[in-house]
Amino acid sequence: MPDAVPLLMLGLPKGNLEEATKNLFAKAGWKITTSSRSYRPSIDDPELDGRFVRSQEVSRYVEHGFFDCGLTGFDWIQENNSDVVEVCDLVYSKVTTQKSRWVLCVAEASSVKTAADLAGKRVATELVNTTKRYFEKLGVKVEVEFSWGATEVKVPDLVDAIVDITETGNSIRANKLRIVDTLLETNTKLIANRKSWANPAKRKKIETIALLLRGALEAGSKVGLKMNLPKAALDSVVKSLPALRNPTISQLSSPDWIALETIIDESVVREIIPQLKALGAEGIVEYPLNKVVY
Repeated sequence: MPDAVPLLMLGLPKGNLEEATKNLFAKAGWKITTSSRSYRPSIDDPELDGRFVRSQEVSRYVEHGFFDCGLTGFDWIQENNSDVVEVCDLVYSKVTTQKSRWVLCVAEASSVKTAADLAGKRVATELVNTTKRYFEKLGVKVEVEFSWGATEVKVPDLVDAIVDITETGNSIRANKLRIVDTLLETNTKLIANRKSWANPAKRKKIETIALLLRGALEAGSKVGLKMNLPKAALDSVVKSLPALRNPTISQLSSPDWIALETIIDESVVREIIPQLKALGAEGIVEYPLNKVVY
């Protein structure tokens, strides 16, 4: 018998986000595997098929209907002026969990202080349409040229300024550049084709993917804590540690003891555990989470 036709065709970002995307889907419950140089992944869900393509192209293919849904940056949705449904934000990357910025940069020693100072100058970027709109809105005439890569090394010998993406700012500083302005903040989004979104079965599956991907991201910054606690100390624990509001409480065999379980931000664990111990908690266990769904 022929293979069943998948419910959804999924567009996945090839390149810098590829491994981070596969890891995120794994935490959400889907195993995506690829062979070397392959653009056709194997997904352990018969309702899903997909392709890895450059992030720059995903929104166009979703808009045109080759993909039912896909993951791409807000920057490329704007750059391509794509008419798609923005289902949800997914703030992740291979480096940080913060939004990235497209910034206008010049050499540290440049006399340029504002975008207006670049009138009549040349600007290189991969984000050509967005950059042109930025300068047009300011009424500043510049020559915007497409950059094929290594954009940060082109200033000041080849161009007067660049518009490039940054997450940490390290590359900008390393190349002795100075930020003049921010054009756009961006992060990954799950987007959908409008006809696919109007199909009840497809929409339900897309919403399930969104729910579990968001849950996996939410879990990335949190951990679970469970412990045994003297019942008399419960009020003190809840009052002293706001992170533990509405914990799950179970009665132990001893009437004077309870089991308490909660979820907290991983960043505060090292401060909270000693406080819990001082309040009489015993058997404190910290454990990682795959998904947190509210």
